[in-house]
Amino acid sequence: MIMDQKTSTDRLVIARDGPVMRITLNRPDKLNALDGDIVEELIAALEEARARSVRLVAFNSTGKGFSGGFDFSGLSQQSDGDLALRFLRIEHLLQSVHYSPFVTVALVHGACFGAAADLVSSCTYRIAASGTRFRMPGLKFGIALGTRRLAELVGRDPALKVLMTSKVFEGEYALKIGFLTAISEPDEWGSIIAGLNETAGSLPKESFKRLLRITRLDHRDADLAELARSVAEPGLKKRVEDYLAVVAGAKQVVSNQ
Repeated sequence: MIMDQKTSTDRLVIARDGPVMRITLNRPDKLNALDGDIVEELIAALEEARARSVRLVAFNSTGKGFSGGFDFSGLSQQSDGDLALRFLRIEHLLQSVHYSPFVTVALVHGACFGAAADLVSSCTYRIAASGTRFRMPGLKFGIALGTRRLAELVGRDPALKVLMTSKVFEGEYALKIGFLTAISEPDEWGSIIAGLNETAGSLPKESFKRLLRITRLDHRDADLAELARSVAEPGLKKRVEDYLAVVAGAKQVVSNQ
């Protein structure tokens, strides 16, 4: 496919071909972790997609996995307020994806954890390569990010299981509960995008936007308020530090076995 426009930063590669925009996370040395800059660049890319009447946005990534989620590097230099703002901006990004006037597609491989899994669940279609692994641990440190969207996507009981345990779940289980739309290998993703673009173009522009709008419930304000309450609880940074310490301890135990 010949792209009519391609731009890149240290963190993103954005390519446009007519009504299709591909956004590639490009921090492979950090497992494409979502730091503050990449979140802002993603929000800006989606705003550009709206301005240019893009019909389909596809997210993928470079490296060995889709994304490790929220980037906690430099945590010691951040305050509760810094972290709270970052989580609120991520929710803004997720809402920009979920309520977009165009189709969104996540093309996932390898590890997809935390806020990155929330990004996937916010998309219209969610495609993963075999062997993809997901985890959504936010409530372990008190963060209610994307919880209602997940419950609407997979149902209350599967959402409770995923969120209460915060265990890693494989692509096959994700497909079974409806978290994924399909399991497909990367060499098939180009034809999938082409097919979805053709389907999206089968309706008049305004009918297409109306269809997307009326087939989803709008909980933007409630979701943002719930997240704001969760990050406003005192000790956000300490909760994150305690969670990361537990994760590090568990990894040490495994490595010693």
